[in-house]
Amino acid sequence: MKHRLENLMSWLQAQDIEAAFLTSTPNVFYLTGFQCDPHERLLGLFVFQEKEPILICPKMEEGQARSAGWGYEIIGYSDTDSPWTLVSESIKARGINVRTIAVEKEHLNVERYENLVALFPSASFAAAEAKLHELRLVKDEKELAILRQAAHMADWAVELGVSQIAEGKSEMEILGTIEYELKKKGISKMSFDTMVLTGANSALPHGEPGTNRIQRGDFVLFDLGVVIDGYCSDITRTVAFWDVSEEQKHIYDTVLAAQLKAIEASKPGAAIDTVDRAARSYIENAGYGEYFPHRLGHGLGISVHEYPSLTDANTSPLRTGMVFTIEPGVYVPNVGGVRIEDDIYVTENGVEILTKYPKELQIIK
Repeated sequence: MKHRLENLMSWLQAQDIEAAFLTSTPNVFYLTGFQCDPHERLLGLFVFQEKEPILICPKMEEGQARSAGWGYEIIGYSDTDSPWTLVSESIKARGINVRTIAVEKEHLNVERYENLVALFPSASFAAAEAKLHELRLVKDEKELAILRQAAHMADWAVELGVSQIAEGKSEMEILGTIEYELKKKGISKMSFDTMVLTGANSALPHGEPGTNRIQRGDFVLFDLGVVIDGYCSDITRTVAFWDVSEEQKHIYDTVLAAQLKAIEASKPGAAIDTVDRAARSYIENAGYGEYFPHRLGHGLGISVHEYPSLTDANTSPLRTGMVFTIEPGVYVPNVGGVRIEDDIYVTENGVEILTKYPKELQIIK
């Protein structure tokens, strides 16, 4: 983690910013190795140009922070303490004059902003998001190894889910089996709420699983991911139960071809908008443009949705070491929906597909 802190400290020096104060769990984890959900309590990390950083966390989490490898100052506070008073004392003891402070403007709430203003009354505020996105954008070999493991377990979970399909089974029955069996394998956390959607429900891009029961002729859509060592996977597969109509088959073939075209367009230096258009134009030409209502994909790592956003408005280039999803979908009311999603790693010459569960149309009987 030391080199990550040093990269942020170098940026502070280059920008003439005396301090950064970060409060989001993903960014604190990225820079410290300490994963913590503090709920309503304060979790924060102060990073300075030259002085050692300060981690602020509930006292009951202090031992976990040390176990995670954090070797610098920790301000651990109890529920009866004012963490801001303790922070003020520590910073004054360091003799740091803060004229500008970088914060996560998208995450910092008003109460904590007001406490920072009280702590540094003459300071101005700068945005830290762009630099943090840049730091987290390219994955190192250790991160990639974990992401491969997470993708492998997502493949396993989809395979299990498909094996549970039977006429009359409900979405929640299958979902419950998937998550129960993952927990038996040591997976304590999903990347997001698992989706198992059947029939008309599959035509809702973010449908809510419930008591809907599988019937012959349904699409069954699985969208899930697991967290391993703080890193997420994200996969979507769609299968058919018993039989499919010609229209359903055309929808599936369209989405699969679009996804393969987007993967083919993904390589170092390729502009993100061209990757999105490779899939979107194919779907539009097939007559389903209005039924593809979302972006092509998103960055993947500590957060299941992180930078960059893969849209036709993003002209940023792909870079070696990036990990992101490609997940085109077509959702036709009263017919069904198909989404096919893979986790993609950009190599020096092209891409590696981390999720490997088969994508050809499966008709389950």
